[in-house]
Amino acid sequence: MPGRLQGKVAIVTGAGSSGPGWGNGKATAVLFAREGAHVVAVDLKREAVEETVGIIRDEGNRGEAYVADVTEAADVDGLVRHCIATHGRIDVLHNNVGIVEVGGPVATEEASWDRVVDVNLKSMYLTCKAVLPQMERQGRGAIVNISSIAGIRWLGVPYVSYAASKAGILGLTQSIAMEYAKKGVRANAILPGLMNTPMIVKPLAGIYGQGDVDKMVAARSAQCPTGKMGDAWDVAYAALYLASDEAKYVTGAQLVVDGGLTCKVV
Repeated sequence: MPGRLQGKVAIVTGAGSSGPGWGNGKATAVLFAREGAHVVAVDLKREAVEETVGIIRDEGNRGEAYVADVTEAADVDGLVRHCIATHGRIDVLHNNVGIVEVGGPVATEEASWDRVVDVNLKSMYLTCKAVLPQMERQGRGAIVNISSIAGIRWLGVPYVSYAASKAGILGLTQSIAMEYAKKGVRANAILPGLMNTPMIVKPLAGIYGQGDVDKMVAARSAQCPTGKMGDAWDVAYAALYLASDEAKYVTGAQLVVDGGLTCKVV
């Protein structure tokens, strides 16, 4: 059977893991390639993105590494020009770049606020802005943006810039979905819950486990109705569905992937 993304060109930003193991972008890039896409894997860190592309190629699939800072318009425009010149089309844009910095509205420094909002939200505005004209010319395309349940729920951690940026992604995604619905372009958001990925280790170990990573993992898992956190592959398979033609009538959606956490009252 052909793959669910057979013959498609997919940009995956944040495709390099921030530490050992599987981050959401790394897993998604590998999964998209397994499903037949040519993946343009994008990350600020060359070594990290080349590791991801190495996995893709070792499995006999198609991928290329592209180093860019997606908070910079010039870098994003260069990425899109490269894709169009090399492949002639862009079928999928998967925005996965994101960072966490802990702090409430008073404790958070302005520089920290700007950094988190630039990385988490501005980057997605820039990539969508650059890709949408090409998708409109094609008459089709799928955008999948990674938000978080932190954008709709208080999770017990004071990270106001993270929560605000993730809420902003929902507004951005919905606006694109409605403006481009009649043009054949879909835009959807995924809201992961508490996920066990490399990104959480440094910023959250001190909040949950007094610096002990195992205690942090245990504490976050205890919050989940399933008794354990999700992982990068849970997010990747949700992204695969939204990127594929199986979701051809799905746009403007907010797909929660949280093991039921947002169903809880407390």
